[in-house]
Amino acid sequence: MRLDKYLAEAGCGTRSEVKKLIGSHRVSVNGQTVRDPGQKVDENADKVLLDGRAVRYAAFEYYMLYKPAGVISASRIPGDLKDLSQTCVTDLIKDRIRSDLFPVGRLDKDTEGLLLITNDGALAHRLLSPRKHVDKTYYTELDGRLTKDAAERIMAGVDIGDDKPTLPCEIEIPGADMMPVSGSACLITIREGRYHQVKRMFAAEGLTVTYLKRLSMGPLALDHSLKPGEYRPLTEEELYQIRKV
Repeated sequence: MRLDKYLAEAGCGTRSEVKKLIGSHRVSVNGQTVRDPGQKVDENADKVLLDGRAVRYAAFEYYMLYKPAGVISASRIPGDLKDLSQTCVTDLIKDRIRSDLFPVGRLDKDTEGLLLITNDGALAHRLLSPRKHVDKTYYTELDGRLTKDAAERIMAGVDIGDDKPTLPCEIEIPGADMMPVSGSACLITIREGRYHQVKRMFAAEGLTVTYLKRLSMGPLALDHSLKPGEYRPLTEEELYQIRKV
């Protein structure tokens, strides 16, 4: 791999910025100062230092984030969204190595819960592919009573104004400890990712979603020890499970 690409992917700056660092004699490889941005480095073996400090490198990173409300599901990649005043989900990953992380799928700004943050495009494509029908489960609070008939109609598939009705889904009523003070609540599992889908499905039955939290995506479930805004790397078991999707 080219040295400038290595440094850029390690979060040391854009390609043009790291070329200036190299040109300023601030980068060394295996103890030797390097002046050529095109020098090849072995990302698995060579020791690269910037200003005397080791540069961390990872080909891929995988984080489970508990997305809080008020944060948008977007990436702040160098050169992109520079003028965006709102907080992006990737801004919350403080100890990231890669500069090219992105959220796998989107949650609405006011929606909380599980979000996978990575730079693995192939994995993201598999998880989001409409052909895979990956399950996504949400805890939902509503402004009114969800009747049995309404739940059955939603589960069968409803018209939300798109070219075709939604796919069949599953709805469960949670335990009393998860019920809101007013209105009603449910767990809904969908297998699509349409725009505002859950909100539009309940709106088709005259109900407004007042709170929405994603609990799981495929085999990946939100870590209950995480608080809104917190994150952690995926475990080896979690990586193994989602790679099987």
